[in-house]
Amino acid sequence: MKVNIGYFLTRTARTNPAREALVSEGEGTTYRALNAKANRLSHGLLRLGLEKGDKVGTLFANSPELVVTYFAVLKAGGVLVPLNPRLRAEELFYMMDHSEAKYLVFSERFLKVVTSIQDRLPGLKLAIFCGKVTPGNAVSYHDLIEQGSEGEPDIEVCEDDGFAIVYTAGTTGTPKGVLLTHRNFIWGMLNQNTSYHLPPDRSLQVFPLAHSAGLIGLCTRMMRGDTIVLIRGADLELILDTIQREQITFLGLVPTLSNALSQAPSLDRYDRGSVRLVGSGAAILPPETKKRLSYLFPNAEFFDTYGMTECSGPITTLGPKDFFRKKACVGKGFPYHEVRVVNEEGDDVKVGEVGEIIVSGPTIMAGYYKNPKETKETLRNGYLFTGDLARLDEEGFVYIVDRKKDIIISGGYNVYPKEIEDVLFTHPKVAEAAVIGIPDKKWGETIRAVVVPRKHQEITENEIIDFCKDRLASYKKPTSVLFVDALPKSPVGKVLKRVLRQEGQKGDAK
Repeated sequence: MKVNIGYFLTRTARTNPAREALVSEGEGTTYRALNAKANRLSHGLLRLGLEKGDKVGTLFANSPELVVTYFAVLKAGGVLVPLNPRLRAEELFYMMDHSEAKYLVFSERFLKVVTSIQDRLPGLKLAIFCGKVTPGNAVSYHDLIEQGSEGEPDIEVCEDDGFAIVYTAGTTGTPKGVLLTHRNFIWGMLNQNTSYHLPPDRSLQVFPLAHSAGLIGLCTRMMRGDTIVLIRGADLELILDTIQREQITFLGLVPTLSNALSQAPSLDRYDRGSVRLVGSGAAILPPETKKRLSYLFPNAEFFDTYGMTECSGPITTLGPKDFFRKKACVGKGFPYHEVRVVNEEGDDVKVGEVGEIIVSGPTIMAGYYKNPKETKETLRNGYLFTGDLARLDEEGFVYIVDRKKDIIISGGYNVYPKEIEDVLFTHPKVAEAAVIGIPDKKWGETIRAVVVPRKHQEITENEIIDFCKDRLASYKKPTSVLFVDALPKSPVGKVLKRVLRQEGQKGDAK
């Protein structure tokens, strides 16, 4: 028997065929029906010519159709390229082109953006449209399912075969494709599944399924046989209504969403007593937010998780028994990989000292796709160097201190300054620019652009923000702009972001 991600859906469909697998907009799908539909689409993809190892882009909001597509591609031996539905056309084009994706499966909502890039993708063999009226430059998703067989595809998919290329913006500004194998992701799933011993639950899927956190949550729960309730966006009323209506027992949140939910005007109109476990991630939870969570979900236990795509998601976790005891802490490493905090010489730091988090084990990525330089810098001596600085306490718990790579985390999303800076430099009135994160009570951090205008040029804050808005996903655009005469630099000309953060947080945006 070859164990792969697709196998876990097959197995659950055999052991619990009548159990509800997905619920979306009030309609449920059993594991038997979900597996049958995934098999039908998988056979359809194979008829179209999909071969083992082919890359398949997917562009959907959270939906049953996306889940079916994921498992259909995997059962056919394809490699997923999950595309974030919030990205702009040029960002999507880069990921499709760089990954060499031969197929793109997308929903009707994204027809316009796909049409705008399709002819510029020479490697794209076919687009598969999930909607009512299929355009002439695509084939029908629904026709493929109707014409397919429900039998399991006869494709041998092994643990070391590619599972997905998940793009995460690089510190150089160019998105990096994290290549994960089935083996990597299965061990990541086992990390999650064995850390909390729970009966099958009803999970609310708030995280986008195109994000590594959403993807591993989906696959882990499919392995467990849970019921996954899908919603298409983080609307507060929708979340609260769904929790009550579907009797949700588990959900994952980011701190910004926890804060927003706790302040929702309609909060007390909804029964939240069914929730038994809440996970948090993407940013450190402040003590005040922890208190709000306990009010939000009075019958729940809580845990916090730190992770990154390069480690198949989770790296450390702060479990329920320590959640309120440890402040600003991300816990200890999961059981199926090794987590260390080391100094510049590679030696383990002493209690209280700051070092870099490194991780080794089967969850570590195969590498950055078509990027050997970054792979060599990140994977060294059997360890993944995260670039995140941390300290340990006397009990071995990990506390994140800073980020070497200047990542900004805004609303749970990683935002990389260089990507925004590259856009700013294309503005005809901008001489120099740097981007920093500014602490924000609602979003964790917001994005501030520090701009040096060209001589004799007048430029406004709104002009800069609108310029970025047209070229980047909404969550990446600056929310404020600070105009300066010069950027602080080192003797070799490197911009001193540390000084910018100190001065930028004090300065008023203009």
